[in-house]
Amino acid sequence: MTIDLLSLTPEAARSTLADWLSARGEPAYRIRQILPRLWQRPVGRWSDATDLPAPLRTALDAALPLQRLTLRTHQVSSDGTVKFLWALADGEAIESVLIPEGKRRTLCISSQAGCALGCVFCATGRMGFRRNLSAGEIAGQVREMVLRDPAQQPTNVVFMGMGEPLLNWDAVDTTLTILNQPEGFGIGARHITVSTVGILPNLTKFAKRGEQFRLAVSLHAPSPALRRELMPIEKKYTLPELTAALKQFRRRVTLEYVLIGGKNDSPEIADQLAKIAQPLDALVNLLPLHPGGAPDLTPSTRAQMLAFERRLKQRGVEAVLRRSRGLDISAACGQLRVEVDAPLRAPPRPGRKVGAEEHAHIE
Repeated sequence: MTIDLLSLTPEAARSTLADWLSARGEPAYRIRQILPRLWQRPVGRWSDATDLPAPLRTALDAALPLQRLTLRTHQVSSDGTVKFLWALADGEAIESVLIPEGKRRTLCISSQAGCALGCVFCATGRMGFRRNLSAGEIAGQVREMVLRDPAQQPTNVVFMGMGEPLLNWDAVDTTLTILNQPEGFGIGARHITVSTVGILPNLTKFAKRGEQFRLAVSLHAPSPALRRELMPIEKKYTLPELTAALKQFRRRVTLEYVLIGGKNDSPEIADQLAKIAQPLDALVNLLPLHPGGAPDLTPSTRAQMLAFERRLKQRGVEAVLRRSRGLDISAACGQLRVEVDAPLRAPPRPGRKVGAEEHAHIE
């Protein structure tokens, strides 16, 4: 069985390479040449690592091949947002979104192919749950950006794409280490955000990590009844249980809240949301509903969104109304994959969470 070095932590990859090199009788210094080629100065194939002897490159390609994502299509928005659809080795497809803003380059990455959670305002779940991604496939979305242009390495990474990260915790846990460690991509923990609907057992595991990774919670409703209507996960992990669990985090939590016309955007609901956010000292990210994510739902009007934001601020809550990105492309989470595959599939069913490109601006 072939070992996927890119699905290992840098420490484990170093150990695996050291054993392999030792068995070949290679000098110990080769590890210092090879390891940076995984993430720090990545190559597409070992044959591209021309600082290594040709026989060693050939042996590496044969024994420890580097797994790649294949670009299936991409779209560029007039605002600079770029949406990528990647084909995986087994034919599945996932999305990433690059959001440039000044010196910041935020990459939204997927952790699953499809999603099982069925949130009503998102395109991803229309394809249902396909499978979990490996750590190499998750971190590979960052790696592919660097391979395309090393100068455009993402400065920020957000787990806000296809899938629920905490339902694929083992792979996400490894990916966090790859993204953060100096021998990996070396991205600061405060520039890495995990977004979740609130899978409580793995939320506790995430809280126990010592790094200052950021947490964003897909809330979208301040009462159990309304949240159950929008997000079926409420039946398993209730809002009171979730808010209690958030108190274990030592760093500030962001609450994500998609504003849906006539559903969750009234002043009274804003007051209910304030009662949740205040004790947590949470930042509330107010997100316009991307029309491509849920054609059967109505976005709140601009005036209604501003009124909702103002109401929260009057209640002492820090709230920020974000702007949608990529409105002229298939930018809602899962939308591009659904559209590309539409001729091949039966009519889709509603799905999980709002496109990350709308709310990837976690401060």
